[in-house]
Amino acid sequence: MTTYLIKGARILGGEPTDLLIRDGVVAEMGSGLSAAGARVVDADGLVALPGLVDLHTHLREPGREDAETVETGSRAAALGGYTAVCAMANTSPVADTAGVVEQVWRLGREAGLVDVQPIGAVTVGLNGEQLAELGAMADSAARVRIFSDDGFCVADPRLMRRALEYVKAFDGVIAQHAEEPRLTVGAQMHEGEVAARLGMTGWPAVAEESIIARDVLLAEHVGARLHVCHVSTAGSVGILRWAKERGIRVTAEVTPHHLLLTDERATSYDPVYKVNPPLRTAADVAALRAALVEGVVDIVATDHAPHAVEDKECEWAYARPGMLGLETALSIVIDTALDQLGWDGIAQRMSRTPARIAGLTEHGLDPAVGVPANFTLVDPAARWTVEPADLASRSRNTPYAETTLPARVVATFLRGEPTVLDGKATK
Repeated sequence: MTTYLIKGARILGGEPTDLLIRDGVVAEMGSGLSAAGARVVDADGLVALPGLVDLHTHLREPGREDAETVETGSRAAALGGYTAVCAMANTSPVADTAGVVEQVWRLGREAGLVDVQPIGAVTVGLNGEQLAELGAMADSAARVRIFSDDGFCVADPRLMRRALEYVKAFDGVIAQHAEEPRLTVGAQMHEGEVAARLGMTGWPAVAEESIIARDVLLAEHVGARLHVCHVSTAGSVGILRWAKERGIRVTAEVTPHHLLLTDERATSYDPVYKVNPPLRTAADVAALRAALVEGVVDIVATDHAPHAVEDKECEWAYARPGMLGLETALSIVIDTALDQLGWDGIAQRMSRTPARIAGLTEHGLDPAVGVPANFTLVDPAARWTVEPADLASRSRNTPYAETTLPARVVATFLRGEPTVLDGKATK
Protein backbone atom coordinates (compact mmCIF):
# COMPACT_ATOMS: atom_id res chain seq x y z
CA MET A 1 0.00 0.00 0.00
CA THR A 2 1.43 3.38 -1.01
CA THR A 3 2.02 5.95 1.73
CA TYR A 4 0.68 9.41 0.93
CA LEU A 5 1.65 12.73 2.45
CA ILE A 6 -1.05 15.38 1.95
CA LYS A 7 0.59 18.79 2.36
CA GLY A 8 -1.30 21.86 3.55
CA ALA A 9 -4.94 20.72 3.41
CA ARG A 10 -7.45 22.96 5.17
CA ILE A 11 -9.55 20.47 7.15
CA LEU A 12 -13.15 21.74 7.08
CA GLY A 13 -11.74 25.04 5.87
CA GLY A 14 -9.43 25.50 8.88
CA GLU A 15 -5.69 26.09 9.07
CA PRO A 16 -3.35 24.27 6.64
CA THR A 17 -2.47 20.81 7.99
CA ASP A 18 -0.35 17.93 6.70
CA LEU A 19 -1.80 14.42 6.77
CA LEU A 20 0.27 11.26 6.54
CA ILE A 21 -1.78 8.38 5.14
CA ARG A 22 -0.41 4.93 5.82
CA ASP A 23 -2.06 1.48 5.76
CA GLY A 24 -5.46 2.94 4.97
CA VAL A 25 -5.67 5.29 7.95
CA VAL A 26 -4.52 8.77 8.94
CA ALA A 27 -1.23 7.99 10.70
CA GLU A 28 -0.11 11.53 11.58
CA MET A 29 -1.35 15.10 11.38
CA GLY A 30 0.53 18.34 11.89
CA SER A 31 2.72 20.87 10.12
CA GLY A 32 6.00 20.22 8.37
CA LEU A 33 5.51 16.45 8.26
CA SER A 34 7.83 14.31 6.17
CA ALA A 35 8.01 10.60 5.39
CA ALA A 36 10.62 8.75 3.39
CA GLY A 37 9.18 7.20 0.25
CA ALA A 38 5.77 8.80 0.64
CA ARG A 39 4.00 10.15 -2.40
CA VAL A 40 3.39 13.86 -1.81
CA VAL A 41 0.07 15.47 -2.74
CA ASP A 42 0.14 19.27 -2.77
CA ALA A 43 -3.11 20.40 -1.13
CA ASP A 44 -2.27 24.09 -0.81
CA GLY A 45 -5.56 26.03 -0.83
CA LEU A 46 -7.66 22.85 -0.87
CA VAL A 47 -10.38 22.07 1.67
CA ALA A 48 -10.43 18.56 3.14
CA LEU A 49 -13.86 17.09 3.84
CA PRO A 50 -14.82 13.64 5.08
CA GLY A 51 -15.71 11.55 2.04
CA LEU A 52 -19.24 12.34 0.93
CA VAL A 53 -21.99 9.73 1.42
CA ASP A 54 -25.03 9.57 -0.89
CA LEU A 55 -28.14 7.98 0.55
CA HIS A 56 -29.96 7.93 -2.79
CA THR A 57 -28.23 6.71 -5.95
CA HIS A 58 -29.57 4.77 -8.93
CA LEU A 59 -26.85 2.60 -10.46
CA ARG A 60 -29.23 0.71 -12.81
CA GLU A 61 -27.26 -2.56 -12.69
CA PRO A 62 -28.56 -5.24 -13.01
CA GLY A 63 -30.90 -4.72 -15.93
CA ARG A 64 -30.28 -1.27 -17.43
CA GLU A 65 -26.55 -1.28 -18.05
CA ASP A 66 -27.21 0.86 -21.13
CA ALA A 67 -27.95 3.76 -18.75
CA GLU A 68 -25.42 3.09 -15.97
CA THR A 69 -23.37 0.34 -14.36
CA VAL A 70 -22.10 0.00 -10.83
CA GLU A 71 -18.63 0.77 -12.17
CA THR A 72 -19.54 3.91 -14.15
CA GLY A 73 -21.77 5.20 -11.38
CA SER A 74 -19.02 4.55 -8.84
CA ARG A 75 -16.58 6.51 -10.97
CA ALA A 76 -19.00 9.44 -11.18
CA ALA A 77 -19.43 9.29 -7.41
CA ALA A 78 -15.69 9.33 -6.73
CA LEU A 79 -15.25 12.31 -9.06
CA GLY A 80 -17.97 14.05 -7.08
CA GLY A 81 -16.12 13.52 -3.80
CA TYR A 82 -18.08 10.49 -2.59
CA THR A 83 -16.59 7.50 -0.82
CA ALA A 84 -19.89 5.66 -0.28
CA VAL A 85 -23.23 5.51 -2.08
CA CYS A 86 -26.47 3.70 -1.27
CA ALA A 87 -27.86 2.02 -4.39
CA MET A 88 -31.64 2.05 -4.80
CA ALA A 89 -33.53 -1.18 -5.37
CA ASN A 90 -35.39 -0.42 -8.63
CA THR A 91 -33.14 -2.55 -10.80
CA SER A 92 -34.18 -5.47 -13.04
CA PRO A 93 -34.47 -7.85 -11.34
CA VAL A 94 -35.51 -5.77 -8.36
CA ALA A 95 -33.18 -5.87 -5.36
CA ASP A 96 -35.77 -7.64 -3.21
CA THR A 97 -33.76 -10.76 -2.30
CA ALA A 98 -30.46 -11.49 -0.61
CA GLY A 99 -29.06 -12.72 -3.93
CA VAL A 100 -29.62 -9.47 -5.81
CA VAL A 101 -28.38 -7.14 -3.06
CA GLU A 102 -25.26 -9.28 -2.70
CA GLN A 103 -24.67 -9.05 -6.46
CA VAL A 104 -24.80 -5.23 -6.32
CA TRP A 105 -22.57 -5.19 -3.24
CA ARG A 106 -19.96 -7.44 -4.90
CA LEU A 107 -19.99 -5.35 -8.10
CA GLY A 108 -19.23 -2.32 -5.95
CA ARG A 109 -16.31 -4.05 -4.28
CA GLU A 110 -14.94 -5.16 -7.66
CA ALA A 111 -15.11 -1.59 -8.99
CA GLY A 112 -13.28 -0.40 -5.88
CA LEU A 113 -14.04 3.29 -6.37
CA VAL A 114 -16.61 3.84 -3.62
CA ASP A 115 -18.31 1.60 -1.08
CA VAL A 116 -21.63 0.59 -2.66
CA GLN A 117 -24.25 -0.15 -0.02
CA PRO A 118 -27.38 -1.72 -1.52
CA ILE A 119 -30.84 -0.56 -0.47
CA GLY A 120 -33.36 -3.39 -0.41
CA ALA A 121 -36.90 -3.20 -1.72
CA VAL A 122 -39.70 -2.95 0.82
CA THR A 123 -42.09 -5.02 -1.26
CA VAL A 124 -41.67 -7.87 -3.71
CA GLY A 125 -41.05 -6.47 -7.18
CA LEU A 126 -41.83 -2.96 -5.89
CA ASN A 127 -45.46 -3.95 -6.38
CA GLY A 128 -46.67 -2.72 -2.99
CA GLU A 129 -48.51 -5.94 -2.18
CA GLN A 130 -46.21 -8.21 -0.14
CA LEU A 131 -43.19 -7.50 2.04
CA ALA A 132 -39.88 -8.51 0.49
CA GLU A 133 -37.25 -10.65 2.24
CA LEU A 134 -36.20 -7.85 4.62
CA GLY A 135 -34.61 -10.13 7.19
CA ALA A 136 -32.69 -12.17 4.61
CA MET A 137 -31.31 -9.00 3.02
CA ALA A 138 -30.34 -7.66 6.44
CA ASP A 139 -28.51 -10.90 7.23
CA SER A 140 -26.79 -11.13 3.83
CA ALA A 141 -23.17 -10.21 3.11
CA ALA A 142 -24.45 -6.79 2.04
CA ARG A 143 -25.94 -6.15 5.54
CA VAL A 144 -28.81 -4.07 4.18
CA ARG A 145 -30.15 -1.53 6.66
CA ILE A 146 -32.21 0.79 4.43
CA PHE A 147 -35.26 -0.41 2.51
CA SER A 148 -37.16 1.57 -0.11
CA ASP A 149 -39.53 1.11 -3.02
CA ASP A 150 -38.23 4.41 -4.41
CA GLY A 151 -39.87 5.21 -7.69
CA PHE A 152 -43.08 3.99 -6.08
CA CYS A 153 -44.75 4.85 -2.80
CA VAL A 154 -45.56 2.20 -0.22
CA ALA A 155 -49.13 3.45 -0.45
CA ASP A 156 -50.87 0.80 1.67
CA PRO A 157 -50.76 2.05 5.28
CA ARG A 158 -51.07 -1.45 6.72
CA LEU A 159 -48.09 -2.66 4.68
CA MET A 160 -46.09 0.43 5.64
CA ARG A 161 -46.81 -0.21 9.30
CA ARG A 162 -45.68 -3.83 8.99
CA ALA A 163 -42.46 -2.78 7.26
CA LEU A 164 -41.67 -0.28 10.02
CA GLU A 165 -42.34 -2.93 12.65
CA TYR A 166 -40.14 -5.47 10.89
CA VAL A 167 -37.04 -3.29 10.48
CA LYS A 168 -37.27 -2.00 14.04
CA ALA A 169 -35.93 -5.38 15.18
CA PHE A 170 -32.49 -4.61 13.69
CA ASP A 171 -32.68 -0.78 13.78
CA GLY A 172 -33.29 -0.60 10.06
CA VAL A 173 -34.82 2.29 8.15
CA ILE A 174 -37.73 2.54 5.74
CA ALA A 175 -37.01 5.23 3.13
CA GLN A 176 -40.31 6.38 1.68
CA HIS A 177 -40.98 7.82 -1.75
CA ALA A 178 -43.80 10.08 -0.58
CA GLU A 179 -46.41 10.18 -3.32
CA GLU A 180 -50.09 9.36 -2.96
CA PRO A 181 -50.49 7.67 -6.36
CA ARG A 182 -54.19 8.43 -6.71
CA LEU A 183 -53.38 12.14 -6.66
CA THR A 184 -50.70 11.97 -9.37
CA VAL A 185 -52.36 9.97 -12.15
CA GLY A 186 -51.06 11.37 -15.44
CA ALA A 187 -49.06 14.09 -13.67
CA GLN A 188 -46.23 15.64 -15.69
CA MET A 189 -44.98 18.51 -13.52
CA HIS A 190 -45.77 20.56 -10.42
CA GLU A 191 -49.42 21.57 -10.14
CA GLY A 192 -49.44 25.35 -10.27
CA GLU A 193 -49.45 28.41 -12.46
CA VAL A 194 -46.76 27.15 -14.86
CA ALA A 195 -48.52 23.81 -15.44
CA ALA A 196 -51.78 25.66 -16.12
CA ARG A 197 -50.04 27.93 -18.61
CA LEU A 198 -48.41 24.97 -20.39
CA GLY A 199 -51.53 22.82 -20.33
CA MET A 200 -49.78 19.99 -18.47
CA THR A 201 -51.40 17.76 -15.87
CA GLY A 202 -50.18 18.88 -12.45
CA TRP A 203 -48.67 16.99 -9.53
CA PRO A 204 -50.06 18.60 -6.36
CA ALA A 205 -47.87 19.26 -3.35
CA VAL A 206 -50.43 17.52 -1.15
CA ALA A 207 -49.66 14.19 -2.85
CA GLU A 208 -46.28 14.31 -1.10
CA GLU A 209 -47.38 15.99 2.11
CA SER A 210 -50.27 13.63 2.87
CA ILE A 211 -47.99 10.57 2.77
CA ILE A 212 -45.36 12.22 4.96
CA ALA A 213 -48.04 13.15 7.49
CA ARG A 214 -49.36 9.59 7.53
CA ASP A 215 -45.94 7.99 7.79
CA VAL A 216 -44.56 10.12 10.61
CA LEU A 217 -47.62 9.11 12.63
CA LEU A 218 -47.04 5.45 11.78
CA ALA A 219 -43.36 5.77 12.73
CA GLU A 220 -44.37 7.35 16.03
CA HIS A 221 -46.87 4.59 16.71
CA VAL A 222 -44.34 1.85 15.97
CA GLY A 223 -41.27 3.62 17.37
CA ALA A 224 -39.32 2.86 14.19
CA ARG A 225 -37.02 4.87 11.94
CA LEU A 226 -38.46 6.61 8.89
CA HIS A 227 -36.50 8.43 6.20
CA VAL A 228 -38.28 10.66 3.71
CA CYS A 229 -36.76 10.71 0.22
CA HIS A 230 -36.42 13.83 -1.95
CA VAL A 231 -38.56 16.30 0.01
CA SER A 232 -39.75 18.98 -2.40
CA THR A 233 -42.40 21.24 -0.87
CA ALA A 234 -42.68 23.92 1.81
CA GLY A 235 -45.63 22.03 3.28
CA SER A 236 -43.50 18.92 3.73
CA VAL A 237 -40.98 21.00 5.68
CA GLY A 238 -43.71 22.10 8.08
CA ILE A 239 -44.82 18.51 8.71
CA LEU A 240 -41.25 17.37 9.30
CA ARG A 241 -40.63 20.21 11.76
CA TRP A 242 -43.76 19.21 13.69
CA ALA A 243 -42.71 15.55 13.72
CA LYS A 244 -39.22 16.30 14.98
CA GLU A 245 -40.58 18.53 17.72
CA ARG A 246 -42.64 15.51 18.87
CA GLY A 247 -39.50 13.35 18.96
CA ILE A 248 -40.53 11.10 16.08
CA ARG A 249 -37.61 9.17 14.60
CA VAL A 250 -37.71 10.74 11.16
CA THR A 251 -34.96 12.02 8.87
CA ALA A 252 -35.30 13.64 5.47
CA GLU A 253 -33.29 14.48 2.38
CA VAL A 254 -33.37 17.17 -0.27
CA THR A 255 -31.78 16.87 -3.70
CA PRO A 256 -29.45 19.48 -5.22
CA HIS A 257 -31.91 20.11 -8.06
CA HIS A 258 -34.71 20.90 -5.64
CA LEU A 259 -32.39 23.42 -3.98
CA LEU A 260 -31.72 25.24 -7.24
CA LEU A 261 -34.22 24.65 -10.06
CA THR A 262 -37.90 25.62 -10.29
CA ASP A 263 -40.89 24.56 -12.38
CA GLU A 264 -40.21 27.49 -14.72
CA ARG A 265 -37.63 25.20 -16.38
CA ALA A 266 -40.51 23.21 -17.85
CA THR A 267 -41.34 26.11 -20.15
CA SER A 268 -38.45 24.90 -22.33
CA TYR A 269 -40.27 21.58 -22.83
CA ASP A 270 -36.83 19.95 -22.43
CA PRO A 271 -37.40 16.54 -20.74
CA VAL A 272 -34.07 16.84 -18.95
CA TYR A 273 -36.08 18.87 -16.40
CA LYS A 274 -38.68 16.14 -15.89
CA VAL A 275 -38.08 14.59 -12.49
CA ASN A 276 -39.94 12.80 -9.73
CA PRO A 277 -40.99 14.57 -7.53
CA PRO A 278 -41.23 17.50 -9.94
CA LEU A 279 -39.39 20.78 -9.75
CA ARG A 280 -41.48 23.08 -7.57
CA THR A 281 -41.89 26.84 -7.13
CA ALA A 282 -39.37 29.46 -6.06
CA ALA A 283 -41.13 29.62 -2.68
CA ASP A 284 -40.60 25.87 -2.22
CA VAL A 285 -36.92 26.20 -3.15
CA ALA A 286 -36.49 28.97 -0.55
CA ALA A 287 -38.23 26.86 2.10
CA LEU A 288 -36.04 23.84 1.34
CA ARG A 289 -32.83 25.88 1.56
CA ALA A 290 -33.92 27.31 4.91
CA ALA A 291 -34.91 23.84 6.17
CA LEU A 292 -31.52 22.41 5.21
CA VAL A 293 -29.74 25.18 7.12
CA GLU A 294 -32.07 24.76 10.11
CA GLY A 295 -31.63 20.98 10.12
CA VAL A 296 -35.31 20.15 9.64
CA VAL A 297 -34.12 18.53 6.42
CA ASP A 298 -31.14 16.48 7.56
CA ILE A 299 -29.12 15.73 4.46
CA VAL A 300 -28.52 16.30 0.77
CA ALA A 301 -28.94 13.20 -1.41
CA THR A 302 -28.44 13.23 -5.16
CA ASP A 303 -31.22 10.95 -6.47
CA HIS A 304 -28.70 10.35 -9.29
CA ALA A 305 -30.98 8.92 -12.00
CA PRO A 306 -29.20 8.14 -15.30
CA HIS A 307 -31.29 7.38 -18.37
CA ALA A 308 -30.45 6.17 -21.85
CA VAL A 309 -30.72 8.73 -24.66
CA GLU A 310 -33.99 7.36 -26.05
CA ASP A 311 -35.64 7.73 -22.62
CA LYS A 312 -34.87 11.45 -22.43
CA GLU A 313 -34.57 12.78 -25.96
CA CYS A 314 -38.25 12.41 -26.74
CA GLU A 315 -41.53 14.18 -26.09
CA TRP A 316 -41.95 15.37 -22.49
CA ALA A 317 -44.94 13.10 -21.83
CA TYR A 318 -43.00 9.98 -22.82
CA ALA A 319 -39.70 10.86 -21.12
CA ARG A 320 -38.64 9.03 -17.98
CA PRO A 321 -38.17 11.22 -14.90
CA GLY A 322 -34.73 11.75 -13.42
CA MET A 323 -31.46 13.68 -13.53
CA LEU A 324 -27.77 12.98 -13.07
CA GLY A 325 -26.42 14.29 -9.80
CA LEU A 326 -23.26 12.70 -8.42
CA GLU A 327 -20.61 14.85 -10.11
CA THR A 328 -22.39 18.17 -9.60
CA ALA A 329 -23.98 17.79 -6.14
CA LEU A 330 -21.20 19.29 -4.05
CA SER A 331 -20.86 22.30 -6.34
CA ILE A 332 -24.62 22.95 -6.21
CA VAL A 333 -24.67 22.78 -2.41
CA ILE A 334 -21.65 25.07 -2.19
CA ASP A 335 -23.36 27.46 -4.59
CA THR A 336 -26.66 27.52 -2.70
CA ALA A 337 -25.74 27.01 0.96
CA LEU A 338 -22.01 27.44 1.78
CA ASP A 339 -22.47 31.00 3.04
CA GLN A 340 -24.98 29.82 5.65
CA LEU A 341 -23.71 26.32 6.42
CA GLY A 342 -19.95 26.73 6.24
CA TRP A 343 -17.73 23.76 5.48
CA ASP A 344 -18.60 22.01 8.72
CA GLY A 345 -22.30 22.25 7.89
CA ILE A 346 -21.72 20.81 4.45
CA ALA A 347 -19.75 17.93 5.96
CA GLN A 348 -22.61 17.33 8.39
CA ARG A 349 -25.28 17.19 5.69
CA MET A 350 -23.34 15.40 2.96
CA SER A 351 -21.15 13.03 4.96
CA ARG A 352 -21.59 12.58 8.70
CA THR A 353 -25.38 12.40 8.93
CA PRO A 354 -26.00 10.23 5.85
CA ALA A 355 -23.29 7.84 7.06
CA ARG A 356 -25.00 7.65 10.46
CA ILE A 357 -28.44 7.04 8.93
CA ALA A 358 -27.05 4.23 6.76
CA GLY A 359 -24.93 2.70 9.53
CA LEU A 360 -21.72 3.13 7.51
CA THR A 361 -19.36 3.37 10.47
CA GLU A 362 -16.16 3.76 8.43
CA HIS A 363 -17.55 6.83 6.69
CA GLY A 364 -18.58 10.29 7.77
CA LEU A 365 -15.53 10.72 9.99
CA ASP A 366 -13.47 13.92 9.89
CA PRO A 367 -9.77 13.40 9.13
CA ALA A 368 -8.08 12.52 12.43
CA VAL A 369 -5.24 10.26 13.58
CA GLY A 370 -6.34 6.61 13.52
CA VAL A 371 -9.42 7.25 11.40
CA PRO A 372 -9.94 5.45 8.06
CA ALA A 373 -8.60 7.72 5.31
CA ASN A 374 -11.88 8.35 3.52
CA PHE A 375 -11.84 11.99 2.49
CA THR A 376 -12.00 14.38 -0.43
CA LEU A 377 -9.96 17.46 -1.33
CA VAL A 378 -11.90 20.35 -2.87
CA ASP A 379 -10.62 23.47 -4.60
CA PRO A 380 -13.06 26.17 -3.45
CA ALA A 381 -11.61 28.74 -5.85
CA ALA A 382 -12.11 26.66 -8.99
CA ARG A 383 -14.94 27.16 -11.43
CA TRP A 384 -15.90 24.62 -14.06
CA THR A 385 -18.43 24.30 -16.84
CA VAL A 386 -20.54 21.16 -17.01
CA GLU A 387 -20.00 19.37 -20.32
CA PRO A 388 -22.29 16.32 -20.51
CA ALA A 389 -19.86 14.41 -22.74
CA ASP A 390 -17.13 14.77 -20.11
CA LEU A 391 -19.13 13.24 -17.27
CA ALA A 392 -18.20 9.76 -16.09
CA SER A 393 -21.77 8.50 -16.05
CA ARG A 394 -22.85 6.35 -18.98
CA SER A 395 -25.82 8.73 -19.41
CA ARG A 396 -25.90 12.42 -20.27
CA ASN A 397 -29.14 13.70 -18.71
CA THR A 398 -27.72 16.51 -16.62
CA PRO A 399 -29.86 19.62 -16.14
CA TYR A 400 -26.69 21.70 -15.76
CA ALA A 401 -25.24 21.40 -19.27
CA GLU A 402 -23.05 24.41 -20.08
CA THR A 403 -23.61 25.77 -16.55
CA THR A 404 -20.55 27.16 -14.76
CA LEU A 405 -20.37 25.93 -11.16
CA PRO A 406 -18.12 26.77 -8.21
CA ALA A 407 -15.57 24.46 -6.57
CA ARG A 408 -14.09 21.27 -7.97
CA VAL A 409 -13.07 17.94 -6.45
CA VAL A 410 -9.32 17.52 -6.90
CA ALA A 411 -8.78 14.22 -5.05
CA THR A 412 -10.78 11.52 -3.29
CA PHE A 413 -9.29 8.84 -1.05
CA LEU A 414 -10.97 5.56 -0.09
CA ARG A 415 -9.25 3.74 2.79
CA GLY A 416 -5.99 5.49 2.00
CA GLU A 417 -5.99 4.80 -1.74
CA PRO A 418 -6.76 7.57 -4.24
CA THR A 419 -9.80 7.02 -6.44
CA VAL A 420 -9.37 10.53 -7.88
CA LEU A 421 -6.12 12.50 -8.25
CA ASP A 422 -5.67 15.82 -10.05
CA GLY A 423 -9.37 15.78 -10.83
CA LYS A 424 -9.21 12.48 -12.74
CA ALA A 425 -10.33 9.00 -11.74
CA THR A 426 -7.42 6.68 -11.06
CA LYS A 427 -9.12 3.64 -12.61
